[in-house]
Amino acid sequence: MQITEDVLKRAWHQIAAGSDLLNDAMFPPTGTSPDQYSQRAGDPGGLFLVLDEDGTVHGHHGPYASVFTTRDLDQVLYFAAEEAVGRLVERTRSSSLGLATNLVTEQAEMLDRIAPAWGSRFRSGGVDGMHASQPCGRDPLERLAWISDSWRDQDPYTHLAFFRGKDVSAEQIALLHGADPEQIATGMRLADLRGMEGSSRDYGDLAWESCCLGQAGDWAFLMYHETPPGIRADHATLARPGVTETVELSATMAKAIYSFHYTRDGRSIDDGWGMLELIWYKEGRAPYYRGGQLDFLNQAIRRAELDHPELGR
Repeated sequence: MQITEDVLKRAWHQIAAGSDLLNDAMFPPTGTSPDQYSQRAGDPGGLFLVLDEDGTVHGHHGPYASVFTTRDLDQVLYFAAEEAVGRLVERTRSSSLGLATNLVTEQAEMLDRIAPAWGSRFRSGGVDGMHASQPCGRDPLERLAWISDSWRDQDPYTHLAFFRGKDVSAEQIALLHGADPEQIATGMRLADLRGMEGSSRDYGDLAWESCCLGQAGDWAFLMYHETPPGIRADHATLARPGVTETVELSATMAKAIYSFHYTRDGRSIDDGWGMLELIWYKEGRAPYYRGGQLDFLNQAIRRAELDHPELGR
């Protein structure tokens, strides 16, 4: 069945009629062009559905970037319900003066009441709910909750970078980024750096000339402050020691900008979005393109939200 506006609204009406949570007014506004977003959606950030003549549906949270594309009617209805229950829970939290326990868990329970399969899909963070995510760990590509609280003040460094590949060495990575070979050979704990006594310079000065490095599972990591010239190695240089994947998290305290950059085999993985800023995150809403190359991050974030609800507040 080709999806049209009439088909969508009839299907939504049928679901709303069998639910004590939904009504016809909750269905997202629709149009034929992203340019109509401001006119039709009204609410900045709200879901807007753009319908093509061939039945393809594009979901937008704003006029510029599509957040999903599908020709599957059930997926469109699910995304609309996800949006609706998110707004319901936000209103509940607002009216209870912030006393609601876990926004994400409440969203999942509401979707369970509409359709158990939708509740399962929401908990997975993916687009089909077939692959349940595992409990949070420490892999930077799969489990993100471990950094979200401690890094809010960009402490101890403004850049966190992770590297994976064959026989990748954290020491070699640090040297490629301009670290002092003598300091790398000597080694020093962060606690030692912070607790240095009798130094003519304080920790704040020393930190800008230092870095933190190590290994965690398959990953080598490097934490540092970016200062020119040449602190960051280019991808061609990193490829020589066998690096195939990099994850870079950077922060600019003065501008409150947090960015995420993932490369694989020298190619940026961003689903065509360009620079990815972590400030796009909104609790209970998958921040990256649904069903795209970064959908595994949507699943990781949802797992973190469920396992660590305190970190989203």
